[in-house]
Amino acid sequence: MSTTSQHQPSDSRIADNKKALFNYAIEERFEAGMVLQGWEVKALREGKVQLTDGYVVIRDGELFLIGCQINPLRTASTHVSAESARTKKLLLHKAQIHRLIGKVEQKGFALVPLNLHWKGGRVKCEIALGKGKGEHDKRNTIKDREGKREVERAMKEQKR
Repeated sequence: MSTTSQHQPSDSRIADNKKALFNYAIEERFEAGMVLQGWEVKALREGKVQLTDGYVVIRDGELFLIGCQINPLRTASTHVSAESARTKKLLLHKAQIHRLIGKVEQKGFALVPLNLHWKGGRVKCEIALGKGKGEHDKRNTIKDREGKREVERAMKEQKR
């Protein structure tokens, strides 16, 4: 019997980047591990993270998450300087990284973080290879979303 208790059930979401699906057409998804400090993991358990402005860059054959804000807890240790916008290293297999390098060099492709989630007691970042949507594509997305809402409203009214 294990004496450790996990605060979060496995495979639960920590944060979503809702803007990513609106601004990018997703081609492919990858699950990457994250290199975090202890205070960051504690802050993630409390949901003190903002992923919306985050993006992924490739430097020297390694992936880094930039712009992800993890706000330190008030009870953070005093001997550690908590930097909320610290660049975090992402962990992927070398073959996957080489494949991503080839894709990102093509025009219009970018690496965007989609969400942070727990998997087996570890924090994972789902990143996606996406192509930036044009203004007309965004309008189509809004139109489709509003059309679905209208259908749902009509179905709800019909059931009454």
